[in-house]
Amino acid sequence: MGSTGELSGPDLKQGVASDAVADGGMLLGHADGEAVLLARRGADVFAIGATCTHYGGPLAEGLLEGERVHCPWHHACFDLRTGTAVHAPALSAVACWNVRQDSGRIVVLGKKPAPATPGGNARLGTAPAAGAKLANVVIVGAGPAGHAAAEMLRRQGYSGKIALIGRDDADPVDRPNLSKDYLAGNAPEEWIPLRPEDFYAEHGIDLVRGKSVERIDDGKVVLAGGEARPFDALLLATGAEPVLLDIPGANGPNVFYLRTLNDSRKIIAKAATARRAVVIGGSFIGLEVAASLRARKLEVDVVALEKRPLERVFGAEAGDFVRELHEAHGVRFHFENTATAIDDRGVTLRTGGRIDADLVVIGVGVRPALRLAEAAGLKIERGIVVDAYLETSRPGIFAAGDAARWPDARSGEAMRVEHWVVAQRQGQTAARNMLGERQRFDAVPFFWSQHYDVPIVYVGHAASWDRIDRAGSFAERSVLLAYRKNGRTLAVASVYRDDVSLMAEVALENNDEALLERLIPRSS
Repeated sequence: MGSTGELSGPDLKQGVASDAVADGGMLLGHADGEAVLLARRGADVFAIGATCTHYGGPLAEGLLEGERVHCPWHHACFDLRTGTAVHAPALSAVACWNVRQDSGRIVVLGKKPAPATPGGNARLGTAPAAGAKLANVVIVGAGPAGHAAAEMLRRQGYSGKIALIGRDDADPVDRPNLSKDYLAGNAPEEWIPLRPEDFYAEHGIDLVRGKSVERIDDGKVVLAGGEARPFDALLLATGAEPVLLDIPGANGPNVFYLRTLNDSRKIIAKAATARRAVVIGGSFIGLEVAASLRARKLEVDVVALEKRPLERVFGAEAGDFVRELHEAHGVRFHFENTATAIDDRGVTLRTGGRIDADLVVIGVGVRPALRLAEAAGLKIERGIVVDAYLETSRPGIFAAGDAARWPDARSGEAMRVEHWVVAQRQGQTAARNMLGERQRFDAVPFFWSQHYDVPIVYVGHAASWDRIDRAGSFAERSVLLAYRKNGRTLAVASVYRDDVSLMAEVALENNDEALLERLIPRSS
């Protein structure tokens, strides 16, 4: 999470000249002691809070598209008229102010009343007619998809019962932070819950903590212990589970996986007395853990099967950049290798070497959690198969998040990705469709990964490519990569180019290949 810092720009309560904000332009100022963003669209001028409600990103440095502004940090999006958080990862609205235009000046007046609904949507009480048929909605999984779905149901005016059933004892948390700032010691635990503890009761969301669902049975789910919860609509947001290493010592007291808040707490506690750590797996989570443990002054070795980190996602050149970045911070890599045994003093490698360690973190990937869907007879194909509306092969049962496999209109292929923001946006779409909106899920996938002070941002999805075009320089830490296949741009990765990353996301949404070619020209 962040902050825009001290107030800057003009005092908008005193007003500015009308021509200070051009059509399609934005101006950062302040009012009532808060940072305020002015934006003009034609004759209309809007005034909204200038700080993203996700991590505090500066909206004035973002992208204005129509009557929406996109945050440059993690691509949340807000409606200029209502302040509504249109796209996750932001869930709460920004404030809105009244604006007066006269005598060639723009003056910001008082703040508009804040809506009472989560997310600040003005549509309270306007759920589609189909939603009136739903007395009970059950959501299995209290991760990003499930939590976002529960909030969206209330935001859309649904007044029936909502049961949000999670396996973890903790309230829904900001999971990306578990391997990033929180694990590194740069974020307090108060930042980790997505909502305050009393939020769920206040909004009529029955949050069931620490319970697993055993089966789906004729219009109800049955929890461990036998309790049955009836549903008129069901969302499976079961997520993914860590791949477990089947080697001697993998269940030892000094060995950890990272999926939950409790996992992160245990690693932090162990790191307080540890000196050397081994991370097994060169995945995103493995490398983020490595960076966080280095921030805690541990010696860190990474063991990975690959020739270079993240090459399968980013390509060789970006993989080398990630390797060099970690090595510059003291991480030692052991590529094309794996562990064959772990004990309380270290890790034995397949090549016969050994690494001393008193802390081991395993991050070799995840698998979608499909047991419940398979037992219910839903269609499964490397994930829970859903249609464009995120409905499974059984009407009234939806799936979203890491376990869902949906038809991607851009590639013409089925897709399943394991990204936090994708899961949130799918949960929101599934909630709308439970209420009868029939909204296709067509959001462009987005994720970010943090390595020390370097964020890597990725929009789109490229399972494979026939060329990578680069603009900028890794050495200068200002670079864009376009992943292309058969003449089309499938994805764009960037380092410290938030402006272009936002434009690329919108271009991918609009299938604007001409703009993508201008942003990242093809190399000869």
